[in-house]
Amino acid sequence: MKIMDIADKEVTFYEIDVTDAEAVDIIYRNYNIDGVIHFAGLKAVGESVEKPLDYYYNNIVSTLVLTKACQKYGVNRFVFSSSATVYGDNKVPFVETMDLLPTTNPYGETKAMSERILTDIANANPAFSFSILRYFNPVGAHESGQIGEAPNGIPNNLMPYVTQVAKGKLEKLRVFGNDYPTVDGTGVRDYIHVVDLAEGHVAALENLTEGVRVYNLGTGKGTSVLELVKAFEEANDIEVPYEIVDRRPGDIASCYADASKAKQELGWAAKRDLIAMCRDAWRFEKKYKE
Repeated sequence: MKIMDIADKEVTFYEIDVTDAEAVDIIYRNYNIDGVIHFAGLKAVGESVEKPLDYYYNNIVSTLVLTKACQKYGVNRFVFSSSATVYGDNKVPFVETMDLLPTTNPYGETKAMSERILTDIANANPAFSFSILRYFNPVGAHESGQIGEAPNGIPNNLMPYVTQVAKGKLEKLRVFGNDYPTVDGTGVRDYIHVVDLAEGHVAALENLTEGVRVYNLGTGKGTSVLELVKAFEEANDIEVPYEIVDRRPGDIASCYADASKAKQELGWAAKRDLIAMCRDAWRFEKKYKE
């Protein structure tokens, strides 16, 4: 596994379905687990609109199975991969203390429901320590080019779509809408380097305290789709042809973070800029062979 090459250590790996309670129980039973980071969620907004049942089953049941196993085996440290989609179509920048508006897609609703589940578990079990990390838009790849985003079929996320167009695998990028109330009419998002995101998880795990803590993991800066395309072209000296198409169901105009709480309480802040995200994503795409 490439993660072993990068980490220079052995990693125990089980390929199981995290909604399978018996398979999960075997792992908890065989190891003295200190803490859990729960990443096992389906994550594409557009796909969740088309396949809501898959999203509700996988994302909710996996949370229930893992937390039930934690309770059974006395594992009280838990970091949850949530999403900025829980804020709904709220006023930017999104702050952890603001009231959550109705989510605009099933993916976001599964994350909001999981957050409520974890909060109720913590209220009933004071020894539990939960850290809920609301991701914004992870992009990029490990700087080695060994690990990155390689989706099946046509990508749902922007950056792998851009890299596949740049590579010639896809003809052109489809930009979903150019009539939003933003700087250039295209959707604005807070893009965060995936390695910064990984470091945020380490910081959360190292600073867990009893109860529930919620943190935004983002850069605090909004970037439009066309601004990201331009940055990619400049960073890698390559053209990315695109076309404007209709808006995608479930999308909102702008989404970016106030990430000051994570800096104050976890000592974490995003360090890598948009150019680094674009360069690392392209490095991985050039190395990646299907």
